[in-house]
Amino acid sequence: MKKKKEPLSLVWKHHKYKYLLIAPFATIFIVFTLIPVVVSIVLSFTSFNMVEAPSFNGLTNYINLLVRDDVFLIAIKNTLLFALITGPISYIMCFLFAWMINELPPVPRSIITLVFYAPSISGNAYMIWKLIFSSDTYGWANAWLLKLGFIQSRILWFETAKYVMPILIVVQLWLSLGVSFLAFIAGLQNVDKSWYEAAAVEGVRNRWQELWYITLPSMKPQLMFGAVMQITGSLSVSQISIDLAGFPSASYAGHTILTHLHDYGNVRYELGYACTIAVILFFIMLLCNIIVQKLLRKLG
Repeated sequence: MKKKKEPLSLVWKHHKYKYLLIAPFATIFIVFTLIPVVVSIVLSFTSFNMVEAPSFNGLTNYINLLVRDDVFLIAIKNTLLFALITGPISYIMCFLFAWMINELPPVPRSIITLVFYAPSISGNAYMIWKLIFSSDTYGWANAWLLKLGFIQSRILWFETAKYVMPILIVVQLWLSLGVSFLAFIAGLQNVDKSWYEAAAVEGVRNRWQELWYITLPSMKPQLMFGAVMQITGSLSVSQISIDLAGFPSASYAGHTILTHLHDYGNVRYELGYACTIAVILFFIMLLCNIIVQKLLRKLG
């Protein structure tokens, strides 16, 4: 027989303190995440310019975006290329650096962790790359290449389309040791050391076997969190492109989905069309997260 459900009054009476504890987060999540997502989906089916009231136009925005907007197709190509390269590489980098740093004594570990994490939170992180790839002879890259005789004249790094995406990928990888990196270090710190001793008794003989059979299965929550953060970060690149390559970039070489969203939302104020772009990006992220979660569930 099915267990009879408790009345809501009894559920509240038995669990009210739990609900009160999660109420602040739930309120913030609903107001600043859930409601904006729902409103964006609704506005994506309208024509809205912030001056006039939204007018329903059905699938017009989606048809124009996916069929007639050639720049958006370039943005999709650039975003997926960027994500396929930086996402996996930065994810592996975060874990490997965290794994190596975790073996250090507490004080050196804390210092090196700060050194690696600092670029991701620095507000002026792009300035050094602007200096390195400055298009004049004062740029470090041009200066050294000219001095060593590899080039005869300065290279216009961000004005030449073929250089834009490789540079952006390098910068993103440099900035990628962020929240995922800290989560992995925290996960490594919480692995029960007695499991390694038990594994040695069972026949585990080297660090790679420990990593595969103990460490990774023990860190599934942190691995999942890191994957979500890396997917979100690699698919939502915009500020790097705008700050380094300009807006718009040369031949749209650095144009991404989020940059396209910025164009229609913050420059043209076509909010209905911008919401359509946001919805497409949201579902791409959602699909990628579902795929990664299924892969990680098979671990261990």
